[in-house]
Amino acid sequence: MLKKTPADIAGLKTIDDKLRWLSAWTIHHANYIRQSADGLKVGGHQASCASMTAIMAALYFHALGPNDRVAVKPHAGPVLHAIHYLLGSQSLEQLKNFRGFGGMQSYPSRTKDKIPVDFSTGSVGLGVAITAFASLVQDYLTAHGMMDEADRGRFVALIGDAELDEGNIYECLIEAYKHDIRNCWWIVDYNRQSLDATSADRMFERFDEIFASCGWRTVELRYGRKLSEALAKYPALAEWLDALPNADHSALLYQGGSAWRARIEADLGKKAAAFLKTYDDDALAVLMSDLGGHCMETLIEAFDAAQDDVPTLFVAWTVKGFGLPFAGHKDNHSGLMNPTQAHALRDSMEIKEGDEWEPMAGIGGNARAGVEALIERNRIMREKRDRSFGRIDIPAIPAPSGEEQSTQAAFGRILLDLAKSGAPLADRIVTTSPDVTVSTNLGAFVNQRGLFKRREMTDVFAKAKIPSAQKWSATTTGQHIELGIAESNLFLMLAALGLSGDLYGERLIPIGTLYDPFIARGLDSLNYACYQDARFLLVATPSGVTLGPEGGAHQSINPPLIALGQPGLRHYEPAFADELAAIMEEAFRLIDAPDGESTYLRLSTRSLAQVERHSDDWKRGALNGGYWLKKPGQNAEAAIVAMGALMPEALAAWEELSADIPGLGLLAVTSPNLLHRGWVAAQAKRWGGAREPSHVEQLLSRLAPGAGLVTLCDAAPASLSWLGGVLGQRVAPLGVERFGQTGNLAELYSAYRLDGAAITEAAAEILLPFRT
Repeated sequence: MLKKTPADIAGLKTIDDKLRWLSAWTIHHANYIRQSADGLKVGGHQASCASMTAIMAALYFHALGPNDRVAVKPHAGPVLHAIHYLLGSQSLEQLKNFRGFGGMQSYPSRTKDKIPVDFSTGSVGLGVAITAFASLVQDYLTAHGMMDEADRGRFVALIGDAELDEGNIYECLIEAYKHDIRNCWWIVDYNRQSLDATSADRMFERFDEIFASCGWRTVELRYGRKLSEALAKYPALAEWLDALPNADHSALLYQGGSAWRARIEADLGKKAAAFLKTYDDDALAVLMSDLGGHCMETLIEAFDAAQDDVPTLFVAWTVKGFGLPFAGHKDNHSGLMNPTQAHALRDSMEIKEGDEWEPMAGIGGNARAGVEALIERNRIMREKRDRSFGRIDIPAIPAPSGEEQSTQAAFGRILLDLAKSGAPLADRIVTTSPDVTVSTNLGAFVNQRGLFKRREMTDVFAKAKIPSAQKWSATTTGQHIELGIAESNLFLMLAALGLSGDLYGERLIPIGTLYDPFIARGLDSLNYACYQDARFLLVATPSGVTLGPEGGAHQSINPPLIALGQPGLRHYEPAFADELAAIMEEAFRLIDAPDGESTYLRLSTRSLAQVERHSDDWKRGALNGGYWLKKPGQNAEAAIVAMGALMPEALAAWEELSADIPGLGLLAVTSPNLLHRGWVAAQAKRWGGAREPSHVEQLLSRLAPGAGLVTLCDAAPASLSWLGGVLGQRVAPLGVERFGQTGNLAELYSAYRLDGAAITEAAAEILLPFRT
């Protein structure tokens, strides 16, 4: 950390001004100077950047060390790029291409921006919460001997105050308390303005209470040094200002010194006369905008006083649009300075026309040396980290034996066998679940490998010799992180675990389990994890109406459709244990592969008779999305297409219909997601001149032109009905489009047209036109 000298403070104030200018000019250039090809508004958030520049200057050029990691609030992205421009790690070309194709992104992006970005942000609140889980991952790695104490760092979230409306922050806060989270700073840019309005009055007091109750230290940076000194002399004025409503405060900041004077005179009269005589209108405007989040001395002192590992919430009062012509205006969120205003700001900073992009433009000779020294001594990571892959040995995963198995039970047995094997892969596995560990078949793995806690916790039941199938003592060497029932936390935990290789150089194999229908409850966080290219295995089970007596509240319908459109997530729905074993081996490989991704397994509690295999020829097709379980005759006129738990119905129907439909095929789909992805990719390549058919095209080409497909899945029928568009074949789609209900499988399959009778009727429907 820099030694705090007057010269340092002066230099940091200059950097604050420079960041405000560069972020504002970057946005201005994109909207008013750069040629527009389509006439669309580029946008940007000059006001949201301006309220953060002092905070970020104090952080990045004073408080942060080389191992600290920051989630920057989405709308302050241009400030982060301006920081790296000053450091020499961001190019002028990128700044000029803000929000352009291939240029700096609208919001900080780990995968798309050229500069180091620790955590992507965009969907508000998620970038805040992931810092707590990343801190937990750091504790995990340290406890397991994968990280040296000297390499540990702090996790910082820069938060727009409106983000504190997001519920995921409080779900995370509760979970963080359970796990005794440390080494976190959450810094609130409390400008009291959201997109549409000013923030509710006195909310910061509630935040203080909420965070304090969860073990956080809370620090309010309300007024800067000059305003604090003035208020200390005039207690009545201080009391008045403390009670001033947020909307009034913002309006007065926008209106300026004369408005402040009139309001103070009207409300305080003679009590403020001496104070008002001390300042003219211009000086009064400057003084009343001296808030804690813009005062460098206040920020430095606060950061220096919080050097322990206690999680800390800083509420830094700021002015939205500080230093810009629309400072404090309630409509300034998407406001843009016009050219006249931008040029006036440039002139006020003594930047010559044509020197707008010069890093040191407008900085006088004496000050320049101090600023350059601060930049030179900066300790943050300047260049993007290399991503490390291919370092984990993935052994062959054998299928568990048994004539009848459910995929959920087979999953648990595979993990248990890995846990017992002593293979290096097993030591890299970290499991996590939102209070459904046992019911998703993780229990045996946890019994074998234990719960992780930073402070060891005795299994009271085991100590008292009370019989229990679960022997869960918690230690620093455990490999399961148990979470409460909040699916958003599960996906943020998986995101943090899945970035371990990028953030810490030690890749983990995260496995998270939950009930399939509740993917939707954490979908924003799941998408956020995939957007950052975090790598993990998501196991969702049980699934579909096959859950039976549990009823519609727990029966999933649309998750395969979610997976079909989710980038960075590969969906598999195996029917048999050997398929599952091969897919899990592939999923582990994908976690540690440069061209890999995360994997989602949709499993079932239904026990199926396992098929007899005579070779491994099916395996490649299964990993690519599907294979012929019963190969069709050449130019066959029909095929049954099925996936997952409904394979027994498909097999029984195939046996029954084969006598009447010569050459009838049975296609086992393991991944509609991969089949669709491959088909679309092949189409795109054909437009470029390539002629290689996709996997699904090769599969369906065995059938006659115009042949019919009966598609069957315990999910929305659209999960498979699109197959008819591949080669123009007719489709009779069977699936679930209504909410489920309780009942046994025979009753449910009949009610939702998933049984043999429905398959026969569907086959008749598609064959009638073919045969006439």
